[in-house]
Amino acid sequence: MTTNPTKPADLHDLAILSARVGSDPLLIQAAGGNTSVKDGDIMWIKASGTRLAEALDREIFVPVDLPAMQAALDDPDADADRTERFALGDTSLRPSIETSLHAVFTQRVVLHVHCVNTLAHVVRQDAGTLLDRRLATFDWCLVPYTKPGAQLAEQVRTRLGPKTNVVLLVNHGLIVAGETVAETQELLNRVVDALRVMPAPSRAVYTGALETLLTPGWRVAEPGAAVHQLALDPDRMRQACGGSLYPDHVIFCGIGATVAEADLPDAPEAPVFVLVPGRGAVLRADASQGAEALMNCLGNVLLRVPREATLNYLTLEQNAELLDWDAEKYRSKLNA
Repeated sequence: MTTNPTKPADLHDLAILSARVGSDPLLIQAAGGNTSVKDGDIMWIKASGTRLAEALDREIFVPVDLPAMQAALDDPDADADRTERFALGDTSLRPSIETSLHAVFTQRVVLHVHCVNTLAHVVRQDAGTLLDRRLATFDWCLVPYTKPGAQLAEQVRTRLGPKTNVVLLVNHGLIVAGETVAETQELLNRVVDALRVMPAPSRAVYTGALETLLTPGWRVAEPGAAVHQLALDPDRMRQACGGSLYPDHVIFCGIGATVAEADLPDAPEAPVFVLVPGRGAVLRADASQGAEALMNCLGNVLLRVPREATLNYLTLEQNAELLDWDAEKYRSKLNA
């Protein structure tokens, strides 16, 4: 295997698309999502903890040994989630924990996004029925929630048909695949259009009413932040506080959302953000950009979900395995 692999000709095209997708908060939040392109026995994939939005500003792609990764998925004694073992060349980057997920696709180009319009469907218990209507013209499949990594890759692999190029992940996101960057981009656009849901109208937020509640260590969310809307609607606040709806929320914000019953809790031990009923949202002064992105993602998702919808929440065990996961601790450290 080549020590320092030559980059494929279309890696720059993938970087352009990655930067565009990564800059759209309705498709990607913080360091979430990943893209890849296969070039013979080498797959170039986004590195863990890097941001797709930075694809044109810094090196975010790392080459991996594709046959070795595929073989690891078939070997019960191999650990496909130790993605650094499959990296090629002289790099300090660690391949994404979802490298194995990209490896199970036969198509050259794979895009995995945490699309808000997709999440608005796949967090619902009736997701299958909704998607049947909206994706009738696509070759797609729906995969039950599974912890990201090799376990999820195996679940996807068992459901892929010969021409399947659209995969919906329950409580997680969307994957599209194609032979070229342009083809895959066009497919992403068509799927997102098919899943598009108009958000509920937003209500006015008066941040002055929130500022009077602040204690040291807290700040008010930006006036236009979608998370405010959750505190202004009892039904959406109930949905937000019911539990966690997808992995990145757990990693960046903790489990679900919290309502301030009276005074704000002491900031150092408090949740990342708190909903103040009838007023809006406040967040810890030390909250990261990633945390802000994910709390607003929750607002954007729930504004696209009917108030009466029954939602799927991650179980306590699923939350715990995410919070105690070495790969996510590594990513969180990079994004602190």
